Amino acid sequence: MTRVGFIGLGLMGNPMSKNLVKGGHEVYVWNRTPSRADEAVAAGAKRASSPKDAASRADVIVTMVADSKDVEAVILGPGGIVEGARPDSVVIDMSTISPTVTKEIAARLKEKGIQMLDAPVSGGVIGATNGTLSIMIGGDKAVIERCRPILEAMGKRITHCGPNGMGQVIKLANQIVGNGTLAAVCEGMVYAAKAGADPDALLSALGGGAANSWMLENLAPRMYNGNFAPGFMIDMAQKDMRLVLESAEDLNVPIFLSAVITQLFRTAQQMGMGREGTQALIKVMENMAGVEARRAK
Repeated sequence: MTRVGFIGLGLMGNPMSKNLVKGGHEVYVWNRTPSRADEAVAAGAKRASSPKDAASRADVIVTMVADSKDVEAVILGPGGIVEGARPDSVVIDMSTISPTVTKEIAARLKEKGIQMLDAPVSGGVIGATNGTLSIMIGGDKAVIERCRPILEAMGKRITHCGPNGMGQVIKLANQIVGNGTLAAVCEGMVYAAKAGADPDALLSALGGGAANSWMLENLAPRMYNGNFAPGFMIDMAQKDMRLVLESAEDLNVPIFLSAVITQLFRTAQQMGMGREGTQALIKVMENMAGVEARRAK
């Protein structure tokens, strides 16, 4: 059993923290909106009064918050983890944030004798709930091995990507590929709907060939059924694509498709769909094409 602090109990963090409890760990939870900790506490976690308090009770502290500035605040800000964590404790940031900011935070923690892993995840709410997330880790291999029981309580594929920052780089590459595939699925479905194609025939044909993908298998049926509940919200996908563009700018890497996809997500936000699942992206393309891609009821 390891004592774990868990900071950030949103759509992903809440089931992740509960899986740590199920794994036999002693878990101390904190969320900026206190009521969001209620479900984890009901499952057996203990409530902390601040990130500092959670860190002071734990050997490993996990953060799962929205953006770079939020990670900086809960780790380095007033009442933050750095004020409560003991030397040789480990901070595992499982948020998706800037690789540059990640390296800066890791350096600040190292000055205090605190280890850090950047460990963003893929798999959405389903993966978080089932404990089957893919975890991409930047940091020291020995620290990963030390934390493996904690990581394995939340995910199934654990990949060491290199030093601090590389977990975030690989996650942003994942978002480039995943969101690009999602946009292509939406475009293909809208094209087929405009031409009068049968939805089930389209999914069967694409699923059996080179066009198959996780996005096609998991999100296309939801689109056809009009199910836009979030497994991963458009607001968060747009944040990730912003990080992609910022990092590409730093690296002087041309990014074409991601720039277009960022504008599609921004359009979805302006249409009031920011808190819907990313599969709601199809409604942007439907609106432009003047057609609705749905199964007949």
